[in-house]
Amino acid sequence: MAVPKQKSQPASRQEAQAADVLDASHVRADFPILDRDIHGKKLVYLDNAASTQKPRAVIDAVKHYYERYNSNVHRGVHHLSQEATFAYEGARKRVQALLNAEDDSEIIFTRGTTEAINLVAQTYGRANLGPGDEVLISVMEHHSNIVPWQLVCEQTGATLKAVPIDEHGALVMDELERLLTEKTKIVALGHISNSLGTINPIQKIAAMAHAVSAVLVVDGAQGLPHARVDVRELDADFYAFSGHKVYGPTGIGGLYGRRELLDAMPPWQGGGDMILTVAIDRSTYNDPPFRFEAGTPNIAGAIGLAAALDYVDSLGYERVAAHEAELLAYGTAALEQIEDLRLIGTAPEKAGVLSFVMDGAHPHDVGTILDQEGIAIRTGHHCAQPVMEHFCVPATARASIGIYNTREDIDALVRGLRKVREVFG
Repeated sequence: MAVPKQKSQPASRQEAQAADVLDASHVRADFPILDRDIHGKKLVYLDNAASTQKPRAVIDAVKHYYERYNSNVHRGVHHLSQEATFAYEGARKRVQALLNAEDDSEIIFTRGTTEAINLVAQTYGRANLGPGDEVLISVMEHHSNIVPWQLVCEQTGATLKAVPIDEHGALVMDELERLLTEKTKIVALGHISNSLGTINPIQKIAAMAHAVSAVLVVDGAQGLPHARVDVRELDADFYAFSGHKVYGPTGIGGLYGRRELLDAMPPWQGGGDMILTVAIDRSTYNDPPFRFEAGTPNIAGAIGLAAALDYVDSLGYERVAAHEAELLAYGTAALEQIEDLRLIGTAPEKAGVLSFVMDGAHPHDVGTILDQEGIAIRTGHHCAQPVMEHFCVPATARASIGIYNTREDIDALVRGLRKVREVFG
């Protein structure tokens, strides 16, 4: 007997979009890995802040490149090289359009957010910092937005300072304002915290940084997957991101930089494609973005990244944000009902991250028991040890939400956590 269709459960992606709702059950069908069983249980993947799964469109795009036009870019006159170059540079234009950068020359392909931030630190930072200058970060930063600035401060004699966070995991804005002075040359902050989910007011911070003539570097690793990013609206000077966080391949990401800043920055790595001329005694360098892309790039990765951005854009960023906000609210309410569980990170503005600790159960034990139930979460310090120190915990368990997650996934997580509670009394 056929079951009547429920209006609250759209039967197709088209119907879901017409209803302005993201139907995660249909999205899930685009991700082959979600059909897997783990330990005899259907996979529940809640580790999206670490890395997202890949839709068939991305897998097919990478496969098609290797099967049909695998070749190096920028260097060949033959047909395969021309096809590869067209696709690779098309991916750059795709990123430019999504971020609303003024020109595609402002988009540099990197291995991901980590390399992008290191690039800024070792080019713009080394060229513009000196003794007496200050770099301002925050306590909530990922290590990739801490260590590069430690290194460049050691190299230049500049001083690194950090904005504190409050008991909810939000920036203490009064302290940010106090720490911003004429000595501040660079402000480097995450758009969204990977360990807490806190959304930082980037546009407001940009205005504050520019008021003291500092440049703003944004770690957007967690920003791009959850919200439409307009770098001109945010007024960011640099914006770094990773492909694998936004349903694309690993080993690819990018850096947006204002063209006038990129033009003045020296190269970071030497090699092919970043030069105009080379002689034994000296070389001249290419214009951005090629000045910062030495050697053969991750061509397949860039093509896959473009396919991932197309895929997410086709779902509608507003629908994605609304879906994740609804799941976050549902998950927060559900976890708050579990005895002896404490949420870590309760800022009023946050994205789909549920970090928590359970009395009497180490996060690694929590993760191990959940894995036996087919549930994938992340445990540890999440490359954010200063956050753990702030909350006086050695580690947390973290469930993070993506476009294919459902209320059923949250329900499975809750059942798994009740089993943890049974095991540890």
